[in-house]
Parts: sequence; structure tokens; C-alpha cells
Amino acid sequence: MSFFEIVDPRFGQFVLGNAPVKRIATGFDWVEGPVWFGDAGALLFSDIPNNRILRWTVEGISTYRSPSNYANGHTRDRQGRLISCEHGLRRVTRTEWDGSITVIADGYAGKRLNSPNDVIVGADGAIWFTDPHYGIKTDYEGYRAEQEVPCNVYRVDPSGQIEAVITDMACPNGLAFSPDETTLYVADTGRMHEPDPQHIMAFDMSSGRPRNGRIFHTIAPGCADGIRVDSVGNLWSSAADGVHCISPQGGLMGKILVPELVSNLCFGGRAKHQLFITATTSVYSVILNRKGVQWP
Repeated sequence: MSFFEIVDPRFGQFVLGNAPVKRIATGFDWVEGPVWFGDAGALLFSDIPNNRILRWTVEGISTYRSPSNYANGHTRDRQGRLISCEHGLRRVTRTEWDGSITVIADGYAGKRLNSPNDVIVGADGAIWFTDPHYGIKTDYEGYRAEQEVPCNVYRVDPSGQIEAVITDMACPNGLAFSPDETTLYVADTGRMHEPDPQHIMAFDMSSGRPRNGRIFHTIAPGCADGIRVDSVGNLWSSAADGVHCISPQGGLMGKILVPELVSNLCFGGRAKHQLFITATTSVYSVILNRKGVQWP
């Protein structure tokens, strides 16, 4: 059985023939938002419809938080604290070291957010998150509700001031910085049925703000939901048939084939060379000859 599809010969150097794609956990409804805690040797991820955040270690699965307010995407800030997007309460939160919860953002211009989806933290400490409407469209991943604001990308500076920095996307979803933070990538899953479907946008960063938005890559089959970047700038994206590796120039290099629809991914493990993949009902893992950008 082949676990990989090589499109660009360079991709053959990224994967290991004796390192299989392994299913490490299963039995969920729709898993999302993986984030690695290297200091604990643990992966956290969301089982959104079941309203819980789960914790995987080599010893097995345990519950980290239930209820989770239908949490979706997660990351860690520069102090190592958990940052979470919550569909249920339509907010972005930080879990402090004592377990208390700090609200980072729950509204904009006097109106409620939609359903924050994915989140990253910049080197300056600013928190960036996407706010599509998926969590309020039905009661499956949150609570059905009226949409009050457009589907924007937001930046929250360390002082707590929130700013809508990208306002012209259909449904912004996954997002990631290039290693040097000169480029911001944002997946626009809301364009799945338009002439330029399922694309990832790239923006030049200028004075801390995204400029010059353009189509970087179009995912097929499926949609670019979650995205992550490795240490040399390759972009790794979810897709219907697995994980696609995209060069910094926007070309498809190869695929990691997964038997379920992939939602998201993150790097972790002992050397940040282990790719964790959330895919519909299961979590998968594969060791790569490549290191991810992961903090801390």
C-alpha cells in the first residue's frame, strides 16, 4: 500500500518509505483543531459535535475539557498557553496556567462574532483568527443563530484591540504565517462552488497588516480547511484525499493519502517532524523528513 503520491521529485525527500500513515485514535464525529503540547507529550484536538476537547498521548485518549463550548481550532501563544476558537459562545479564549479562561474576542463593532474557526499567534503576540459562519448555520457544531457580521479575518493586538484586517473573503478558514512572517496564508472554503474554488490566498505582510491578496493555490479534490507551514516554507493543507504539500511558489509537490476527509493538521512530536492529521472520525499520524513551524 502506498501512503504517498509524489508529484514533484523533491517531495520524495520529505517522506520516509518505512514511516506509515497510522490511525492513532478513532470513534469521533468530526474532529478538528489539533495542537501539540511538546512539554506534556500530548496532542489536543476538538470533537466538535460532541462538545469536547480530547487529549492524546502514547498511553491513549482522555478528556481535556467537556463541555468545550463547541471548540474548533486551537493554537498556543508565545507563553505556551492554549488559545481556542469556540463556536458555542462565538468567541476566542485563552486558557491561563491556573485553568481560568480569559476572553480574547467575542464581538466586533458592537455585534457578536459568527463562529471563530482557526487561530494563530504572531511573533509580536498579536492573535489572528478567522470567523466564518459554519458554527451558526446549524445546531450540529454549535447553535443555529443569525449572522451579525461578515465573515472576516481579525487581528487582536496585545493590548486587546480588535481589527478586521481581511473583509472580502467568502468564508475564511485555516490560516498560517510563512516562517519569517512576511506572508499570511488564508484558506477560503466559502468558494467551494465558484469558478475559482477551494483556494488558498496569500497576502504580503506590510507594517503588520496583510496586503496584495492573491490566489496562491487551488486545492482539488476537496477544500483547503486547515493549513500549516514547515520550517523551509512549504505549505501543508487538508484536502478530500489527504494532505497536500505545496511549495512556497504555489505548486503541488505531493500528497499524503488518508482514507477520510481531512479537516486539519499540525506538526509535533519529539523533533517537530510528526504530522498529526484530524480527518472526520479519526486522528492520523505520520513521521516526515521535515520539521514544522511550531511554537513553543
